[in-house]
Amino acid sequence: MVIMESALFTRSVMMKLKNGSSRVAGVAVVVPSANPPQGFSPHNKCPNENSGVYSESYGPTLAHCNTTVWNPLGNGLSYEEFDFPIFSLKDDNDTQLIKQCYVDHNRPVNGSDPQYPLCAMQLFSHMSAVTNTATCMRRNTNGFTFSPESICEPLGDHNIWAPAKPLNTTQKGHKAGESMVMATARLDSRSFFSEIGPGAESAASGLITLLAAAHALRNATQEAQLSRTIFYTFFHGETFDYIGSSRMVYDMEKNQFPIDLDNVHSVLEIGQVGLFSSSKVWLHTDPVSRRNGSVEEEVKKLVSNLQTAAKGLNVSVEEPGVTQPLPPSSLQRFLRARPFPGVVIQDYSSSFANMYYQSMFDNADSLKMSYPPNLTPEEQLNYVTDTAKSLAELATMVARALFVQAGGEESQVSAIKADELLVSRMLYSFVIASNNSWIQELVSSESAAQLINETANFYISVERQTSLPTVLVQHLLANLTGSTANVTQEDCKNQRENQDDKESKHLYSYSWVQGAAPPNSTERKGFCVRSTVHGTKALSPAFELEDYNSKDYSTWTESNWKQIKGRIFLVASHDLEMLTLGLGIAVLLTSLLLTYVMSSKADILFSTGREPTSATY
Repeated sequence: MVIMESALFTRSVMMKLKNGSSRVAGVAVVVPSANPPQGFSPHNKCPNENSGVYSESYGPTLAHCNTTVWNPLGNGLSYEEFDFPIFSLKDDNDTQLIKQCYVDHNRPVNGSDPQYPLCAMQLFSHMSAVTNTATCMRRNTNGFTFSPESICEPLGDHNIWAPAKPLNTTQKGHKAGESMVMATARLDSRSFFSEIGPGAESAASGLITLLAAAHALRNATQEAQLSRTIFYTFFHGETFDYIGSSRMVYDMEKNQFPIDLDNVHSVLEIGQVGLFSSSKVWLHTDPVSRRNGSVEEEVKKLVSNLQTAAKGLNVSVEEPGVTQPLPPSSLQRFLRARPFPGVVIQDYSSSFANMYYQSMFDNADSLKMSYPPNLTPEEQLNYVTDTAKSLAELATMVARALFVQAGGEESQVSAIKADELLVSRMLYSFVIASNNSWIQELVSSESAAQLINETANFYISVERQTSLPTVLVQHLLANLTGSTANVTQEDCKNQRENQDDKESKHLYSYSWVQGAAPPNSTERKGFCVRSTVHGTKALSPAFELEDYNSKDYSTWTESNWKQIKGRIFLVASHDLEMLTLGLGIAVLLTSLLLTYVMSSKADILFSTGREPTSATY
């Protein structure tokens, strides 16, 4: 059993443990309190290289990161197969106890062998699935095991989306006369360890920016007569070969979504934007689709809108100076269906600024979030950090550009401005602790049970589990873009304005949230939020099609497992174990001999003299 400091958790060391000895029973990595300054990314150097738009038939010279290595620090550890369990340990008292157990019992003294008893550790991590997705899904279907439980499940969750104006969601397929400007961000991240997926830069920075922009646009989109509708979308599972975006495109193509691809005018995606230096962000576009004249014209307009929107703000925008592919982004899945005008906003030009991409170190420290000392959690929640100020400026730029892209007048954009305090509160809720007074007011009582006092885990997990980021985004988007409905709790939960209302449920969604508690009271005053926010499946089409070897769609599954746990204990010496075994065998043989003797002489040993029947007293 290997207890490893995080500085040694590198590809070279782990591959030596994997290939060098069959005696490695498990590895426990001690997570440090500070991020490694040299960076760390267990993801690949070319994320999602086989599931994006670039291939031998579409921009072959741009495929497989031939021109740009997006994640140069990627070591690919997350995609290696290890035959032993690997756990993470917090550097706390329990970890110190394990280390002390080693020091007291296992560390050699003056070059001599350690004396028994020795300290031992055991990790339990039984996984049910075997071989690959096709095999385990086939065994699920065929009832390979006698257990009613499946052995693996597809990765999945929900995409969250909301049009800026009500849209009939019951009628699927093309909406005549509707043109949508899609504003998108991703909802997920991951790390090597499934329970630690902070995703501060890779996911939280982009979705928070888009949420703040949606809030800034709430009044403007309701008051102006826009020729296009802004369609806010948050895709889940993008880390695993674009699960969410590929599912939405699939549903649009099959007329199983409220709009189709013909309704999509253009796409503006917010990627990793938490680390933009010198107040500069980069606008990435697809050089292949821009060869189409109409796409090129619309891309230029969208870029121009973003450049104009940045004027007067502490943000500058630039396009990469060389021809290069789109970075890993949801837009790629739309481009696989057809050419679309689209721009992806990132905080880097040619390789990730994020040194901790898809790792357990992609946290608040990586975003350089800092608070004055001695602040209470409530004071931190309401403290506007420099990171929040930067993202608020960026959200303002995004909101203004979306407004003009949707047909709004440039003369009206000055009133559109993102709220710095709102951004700071969202950063705290996603990256520090979701269980805070502000979030408690905005979620339902059922969702409040999921709130935690630590960083949200952005790992997608399996479909039957709704992740915390999904819950937070759904409630936040509803509160930030919707309005309060003066209806009863019963009507709210039944998706109606009153008992006679049969139409509103087709246009709006209703959610009853906890609200705040009045002064000198512990009972909250709940209210109903009316919004256009909806959730649809973020499950790969491969599982709908039962094509488990699909080359077009994600086929990621997660093994079911039993309880994950570990223990430490003392192991006696081999000589003492043999002595104990010998004594046990001797006792066994002696007891067998005694039992035989007593059984053969039972009539003598256990006989009792009989009294004569004619005895007289």
